[in-house]
Amino acid sequence: MLPRLASRILLLGYIALSSVHARADAAGLRIGFLSPSTSEYAASQLAGLREGLREYGYVDGTNISIESRFANDQLDRLPDLARELIGLRVDVLVASVTQASIAAKQNTKTIPIVMIGVSDPVASGLVTTLSHPGGNVTGTSGMFSEGAGKRLELLNEAVPGIRRVAVLWNPTNRVFQLQLIRETEAAARQLGIQLQMFEARDLASIEKMFATISKERALGLNVLPDPTLGAHAARIAALAEKARLPSVGGGSPYAEAGGLIGYGASLRESARNAGGYVAKILKGAKPAELPIEQPTKFELVINMRTAKQLGLTIPQSLKIRADRLIQ
Repeated sequence: MLPRLASRILLLGYIALSSVHARADAAGLRIGFLSPSTSEYAASQLAGLREGLREYGYVDGTNISIESRFANDQLDRLPDLARELIGLRVDVLVASVTQASIAAKQNTKTIPIVMIGVSDPVASGLVTTLSHPGGNVTGTSGMFSEGAGKRLELLNEAVPGIRRVAVLWNPTNRVFQLQLIRETEAAARQLGIQLQMFEARDLASIEKMFATISKERALGLNVLPDPTLGAHAARIAALAEKARLPSVGGGSPYAEAGGLIGYGASLRESARNAGGYVAKILKGAKPAELPIEQPTKFELVINMRTAKQLGLTIPQSLKIRADRLIQ
């Protein structure tokens, strides 16, 4: 009797120990998250990433852990932060938008990289083609450069006859921003709009630029999508309203912050889809064989409160196309 009982105890102990080891191995899966912006601005992307992972059974703090690094709008810090995450031996490195994805790729050729919302990953040199990325990079594309021309068209439709538009852009995010500028300039030529370019890399330069924008007698404002400019969207929208400038920005967050029009793909949704890519890689898929996912829906949001403050009557044809009107 005693030998049999001892055997059972040993068997149960072995099963329990094996279970502990299995949980330890699972919990040892590390995901790195690299963002050029602040933790506050990137919070929605992290939430989307966790949602996407959860759909495949990976829960942060249970069977995976997410290590995050934020450049706080200082893009020159991204390479060091990428190397820091690589040093932690993460299993997959998730990089938010273009500059972070470039920093990640430049520092590892072996760790799988999943990018979030990169505007043009082929032109940026991150992948070979959208259908066959090659190398260690895959993920989701925001295609923000494709929406750049559309944003100018929407502003022109909201304010018919607008002929001078100030463009706020961030020169420290050069690769991404120049792609957007090219598309915006092409749309401006077709619409007969004169663009006035203004550089802004932080809150101080944003404040300074608005004094110059007013002197140049711009009739509207186009805020190019950028993590730094996005982090200060509420201040930009408030300054635009004070200067009586109808403004357009990238995505719904700009309209929610007080801008007149927001148009673009959702970075949170892009991050959620990126979570699915991470899960597939953890289950054995190769980044080189996972096609880049492009957004299928661009959201148009119009802030009617801002329109009222500016004394604008938004055309009915534009309102009925909006996904949401902020009253």
